[in-house]
Amino acid sequence: MKPILLLENRLIDTRVEQPSASLHDRASQFGDGVYEVIRLYQGTFHLLEPHLARLYRSMEELEIRPAFTKAELIHWLYELVTQNECKEDAIVYLQISRGAQIRNHVYADNLTPIVYAYVAEKERPVTLMQNGIHACTEQDIRWLRCDIKSLNLLPNVLARTNAERKNCQEALLVRGNTVTEGSQSNFFLVKQGTLYTHPANHLILNGIVRQYVCSLASGLGIPVREEMFSIKDVLLAEEAFFTGTTFEILPMTHLDGAAINGGVVGSVTTALQKAFQDSIAVSTMQ
Repeated sequence: MKPILLLENRLIDTRVEQPSASLHDRASQFGDGVYEVIRLYQGTFHLLEPHLARLYRSMEELEIRPAFTKAELIHWLYELVTQNECKEDAIVYLQISRGAQIRNHVYADNLTPIVYAYVAEKERPVTLMQNGIHACTEQDIRWLRCDIKSLNLLPNVLARTNAERKNCQEALLVRGNTVTEGSQSNFFLVKQGTLYTHPANHLILNGIVRQYVCSLASGLGIPVREEMFSIKDVLLAEEAFFTGTTFEILPMTHLDGAAINGGVVGSVTTALQKAFQDSIAVSTMQ
């Protein structure tokens, strides 16, 4: 792929032009902005519309007023992928900050949002998806508007780094006695053939793949219940998995060293993975 990125409303080839960013961008000084990570399979967008719907909701919640239409943004994103000659499995990172302003906690009403996006190759982690991962519990110390996909990710960074130091591939966040989600994912458990996941309220991010898995489960006749549950429920579960844009459906076979149902990937998880894989095949043929 070519090193071309989108900055504001134009594409920049970084081989011939050095992109510049304002020192007063509120994204760097306050984390004042929102973002999305959108999957590309063989250069084809996957679930683009739901991602953009969530992006616009996040902007609305933070009172970020875009100076562009959704149609213009979609055009820029497609042009970005085309100009990078992307034919691989990849991601588009899209960030929109409130804008540039001399440092002030109070934001002005007339700021022009700054759009930034790039394409990066990202292979599917097939081995982990087949064999499952080890995870560890971490306290959920995030703010109370996790439903907004903002740039404020320091608690997630700390949790994921702690997991890495424990030779785990993800952290399962716990608030009080309640499991919320992963440090960079949503979380499901399976009990008596039914999927359980935390309700899509202010304590979790309503993941795009989370929503998609719920719809796949419905198509397979697998019941889904959005209910709160504890670590004890997870340890007694028949199956458990994380969901996310970059790794789809990722089985969790061990938590804090304890095996979930013998440490094997379960049949409900594999059925959902197959349905997801089939949907990718259909989308890339269109």
